Amino acid sequence: MRAVTIRDLVNAVQGRPIRVLLQDASFERVETDSRRVRPGDLFWALSGPHHDGHDYLAEAAERGAIACVGLQGRVESAELPVIAVADTQLALWDFASWYRTQIAARVVGITGSVGKTSTRHMIYSMLSSVLPGTESPGNFNNEIGVPLSLLGINDEDQFAAIELAAAKAGDIGDLTRIARPDIGIITSVAPCHLATFGSLEEIARTKGELLDYLPEDGLAILNGDNSWVRDMACFARCNVIQVGTGEYCDLRAKSVRSENGSMRFVVDGDEYAIQAPGTHWLTAALASIAVGREFGLSTESIQHGLTEFLPVPGRCKAVPVGEWTVIDDSYNASPASMTAACEVLRSWQGATRKILVTGDMLELGNEAESFHAELGRQAAAAGIDGLISIGEYASTVLKSAREAGLSGGCLAHCRGEEIAELLLDCWLEPGAVVLVKGSRAMKMENLVDQIRDLAHSRCIIEQPMRRAA
Repeated sequence: MRAVTIRDLVNAVQGRPIRVLLQDASFERVETDSRRVRPGDLFWALSGPHHDGHDYLAEAAERGAIACVGLQGRVESAELPVIAVADTQLALWDFASWYRTQIAARVVGITGSVGKTSTRHMIYSMLSSVLPGTESPGNFNNEIGVPLSLLGINDEDQFAAIELAAAKAGDIGDLTRIARPDIGIITSVAPCHLATFGSLEEIARTKGELLDYLPEDGLAILNGDNSWVRDMACFARCNVIQVGTGEYCDLRAKSVRSENGSMRFVVDGDEYAIQAPGTHWLTAALASIAVGREFGLSTESIQHGLTEFLPVPGRCKAVPVGEWTVIDDSYNASPASMTAACEVLRSWQGATRKILVTGDMLELGNEAESFHAELGRQAAAAGIDGLISIGEYASTVLKSAREAGLSGGCLAHCRGEEIAELLLDCWLEPGAVVLVKGSRAMKMENLVDQIRDLAHSRCIIEQPMRRAA
């Protein structure tokens, strides 16, 4: 971040300085984890369900923090200069909102039920091949992550791709008021977090809050192939670009095809390609093209920038593991993303065997049973050779897959990833493709690691045998 004085910080958060002798002193980094504090940092003491930053003020001081922001009544005895506030989270919002007004970078805000992380990273990969800029680090997309992402923007940055997530109604409005994006992207409305939202209508209303705070000279980029998102166009005060494959889309893709580890398509006579499996990447790619054009990039620059994109680990990333291909889609899961995963396997060419490993899709409320039954039907329709299901709804997935025609010998219900690994040891053969996917709490990434270990152990065992032969 650019240098900010203590004086500006105090004014931005309406805080009370304690033991602050030099209000003209400045800092260039905000840290919320005392273990990562470096000399000269500002430590922000946040309180959450599993931690309380006020318990680590002494450690922050020892590590060289220039000052800290903390709750009134909790910081008066701290061993470093303090800015006391009534609510540290709201103060962080106020500070990030103020900081946003100080920077010249154009902010691209991305939200949606699925695809927002991939879209954010694809936009960053494309723009950063030509322009200096930044993006939300990791999953910094919530009420804490978004302000910290904004505070990571520097003076030299010309753009910032900021991801905006919602777990309940009103979240996108709150985050958009802080981020003040110049360009807003809505990737999708789909069944996610139904346990807290209650309905698709409420999800759509929340995602649509992004449009309420775009400036009149801004730009809204909407997924025209998603009816919920397409209908939001009439609520935007700024220019709108609909992207997709339908005739009504302003930026329309043709000749879309998936070729195992890549996806290709044509827009306005020019071919584009990204190195990622499945056609579900299309919305992200089209949104990236729209953003690139808005920034004045040439077709050649956009084409090159898209080839620089690689999926984030855990987000449908195909990697060679020994003699197999593992499609690591373990980060999270929803009905829409599970549908995309089944399509990736269905369209994969040349595999000796296709195996799908699923964990539960969580936070689906009363509709969880029906969505998992639908997953079983989709898995059967994908023409896979093996289905391993883990979790509370595994029996529902497998029963539905069997009823849809998948042979019982291709189905397995596992209580955990250890048993799944044993099955994969039997099922996997050279040239096989295995896709691993489940909700975040299912920790399906552990199974991906175990598959790597399995490939390594097979290599160790087989090499001596080959030498002996």
